[in-house]
Amino acid sequence: MSPDDYCQQKTAQSGSSFYYSFLFLPPERRRAITALYAFCREVDDTVDECTDESIARIKLAWWRKEISSMYAGTQTHPVTQALAPHLQPYNLKEEHLQAIIDGMEMDLNQTRYLDFAALNKYCWHVASVVGILSASIFGVTNPQTLQFAEKLGLAFQLTNIIRDVGEDARKGRIYLPINELQQFNVTAADILNARHTDKFEQLMAFQIARAQTVYDEAFALLPKEDRRAQRPGLMMAAIYRTLLTEVEADGYHVLQHRISLTPIRKLWLAWKTYVRG
Repeated sequence: MSPDDYCQQKTAQSGSSFYYSFLFLPPERRRAITALYAFCREVDDTVDECTDESIARIKLAWWRKEISSMYAGTQTHPVTQALAPHLQPYNLKEEHLQAIIDGMEMDLNQTRYLDFAALNKYCWHVASVVGILSASIFGVTNPQTLQFAEKLGLAFQLTNIIRDVGEDARKGRIYLPINELQQFNVTAADILNARHTDKFEQLMAFQIARAQTVYDEAFALLPKEDRRAQRPGLMMAAIYRTLLTEVEADGYHVLQHRISLTPIRKLWLAWKTYVRG
């Protein structure tokens, strides 16, 4: 299996909404974004699938060295072998890839966030940076496009947090800010014990409204000249915003089950966005 094949398999197996937007890219950019996404999956799985925290930290430390080795031209992992040829053409910075690993390490260091400012910092590391790197691969002529990508990454992560409240709680994690739980009189015990109440619904309505606002703020930052190049991000946004609508329609029942869209529906939303241009 070639490094590119390894990354393709890793990305396809994830079932992520992002995969469907990659299908519309030219081959070279598709290989680059697939390698980037495979890297994100590797380091994310290191934390999520490793039951021994000390082992997870050792693996993340290995990835830090491997990223540095990649920029020195001595990479050994299939993902870094696939990613290495794209570093210079798309101006992918080491500091951004290392920042993603920092975000994964944050999950080992804390399971609660005091307020939105603290959560925003976490989101920057695990999502906004990915947005910046992705936009660079899609094509940027106006620097403001990177601001769009950074904000869009935040919107995606807020959507993930909303969708995964129950799943994260079963891992002992609560990403909803503590002061916002207090504002709506929802306790951490309510979340951890999957107690669905009217107050929880109000809390989730607030979370969704903020995420939708962040999407609108992101779109307002996208320069007209880069809109076509950034269509993959717009496709992902169409899928993710539809997911938020589904959470609302389901009555915010995210504590008991994970709401998702079918692959056919994701592909249809991506196609509609692509055709719209």
